[in-house]
Amino acid sequence: MSPRKLTVPCTLRIEHTFDSLEAHVELDGGVQPGIGDRVFVHGAPVSVPFGERLVLRRVATLTRANFIERALTRLHAMFLLTELYEVSFSDGRV
Repeated sequence: MSPRKLTVPCTLRIEHTFDSLEAHVELDGGVQPGIGDRVFVHGAPVSVPFGERLVLRRVATLTRANFIERALTRLHAMFLLTELYEVSFSDGRV
């Protein structure tokens, strides 16, 4: 395993309710992903029926981004942020 990859246990929380549709992964041992890092959760796909919440224990592989990947991720995020500036709530008259 390369120093850029780290395999750690994790907790997977999935909610599929009227109020929320979300999935969160918490890596054990205080491991935090950084900008541009990738997290792959191992195991079979999960399907949560409507109205339910599910908490699972899995194993995840964290792949750390190198300097170039981090820089490109930051640059891409800046372009995505500027798309928000194009939104207008005016009635169309200038």
